[in-house]
Amino acid sequence: MSAFDYRNFDDRRKNSASAKQMLLEKFKARPPADDPDMVAKAQARAAIARARDERTREREAARIAAEKKAAEEKRAREEAELAAQIAREEEETRLAAERKAIDLAEKKAQRDARYAARKAKARR
Repeated sequence: MSAFDYRNFDDRRKNSASAKQMLLEKFKARPPADDPDMVAKAQARAAIARARDERTREREAARIAAEKKAAEEKRAREEAELAAQIAREEEETRLAAERKAIDLAEKKAQRDARYAARKAKARR
């Protein structure tokens, strides 16, 4: 049930008129826009808004700088990892080439030994 219990149309009309009259009196009672107090309050609000905007810009700039720094660190890490991987692959390639050269030398030595054994056997 509503807090207002109007019994008839005249009561509702009188209450509506009085509410409108109170709003009009409240509007008329406020100071004019060129009042020094109102101007000072408006300037204070504007200064607060500017300071808030400046802090927001500073936070945004700090966030962007942090993201940029993180991206640069990530890129540097990736480059270091890539350089390390390339160095490992080059080392593996070098070791594989050395092993292959050693294997070829051993096979040649075995071949030469077999050849020398056949020649020695043929001379007897």
